[in-house]
This record gives sequence, C-alpha cells and structure tokens, in this order.
Amino acid sequence: MSKNDERVLQLKKIIDEKKAELKVAKRFAPLTNCVLSLDNQNYNLNVLQLDDLKLLLVKLNMYLMSAKDLKITLEISGYNIAEWIVDVKSKIEIFEYKKKESELKTLETKLDKMLSNEKKTELELDEIAALLN
Repeated sequence: MSKNDERVLQLKKIIDEKKAELKVAKRFAPLTNCVLSLDNQNYNLNVLQLDDLKLLLVKLNMYLMSAKDLKITLEISGYNIAEWIVDVKSKIEIFEYKKKESELKTLETKLDKMLSNEKKTELELDEIAALLN
C-alpha cells in the first residue's frame, strides 16, 4: 500500500465518522400548517429557499421580540410566533444537513479517485469476502 493510499483511507475514515454524525438528522415535523400570511404576503415553508427562510426567520424574530417587549401574545395565521420560528429553523437545519451531506459525498468521490488501482481491487475483494462470510 502506498503512502497516498494510507492517507486516502484515513481521510475516508474521517468522512465516514462525519457521515455517522449526520445520520442523527431530524425529520421535519411541523408545528404549523407551513403557510404563513405576513405583511400581505404568503409564505409556504415547503417551497422557500434557504435565503428566504433566513430572512423570514429574522422578520419573525423581530415580531417576537416586539411582542415580548409589549407583553402581548401574538398569533399569525392561527399559530404562535414561537411555533413559526421552530418550523422555519427546522427547515433551515434540513437545508444545512443536505449541504453537509453533499459536501461529504463529493469529498468521498474525490478520495475514491485518488486510490491506486491495486488498493481499489484489494478493497473490492475484501468487500466480496465479507459478503460471503
């Protein structure tokens, strides 16, 4: 095994560990109906992109802070502001999870290409042997 193969395998092990950490990803279980009417505009959390979700989160947080300062409870589209914030944050986390997962897959693909042909053959043989046992 060449020095580069050893290094590639070490890096792949690190990627596998990071993938295992990501497997704990939570599913989106909304507290709201995901359709928010705010300032004469409708927002569907299921179709908003990451930047739009972040802007919406800031806007909702401004409303929440103002409501707290005024000591009032405020509902928007039938749900408490805090519930909307939880849902928006959950959607943002899902975007971030998918981005990290994609980055790890890209790195893994690059590392696979760097392995020598001999090492690739050895790994495939080990995989087949493990399946047969």
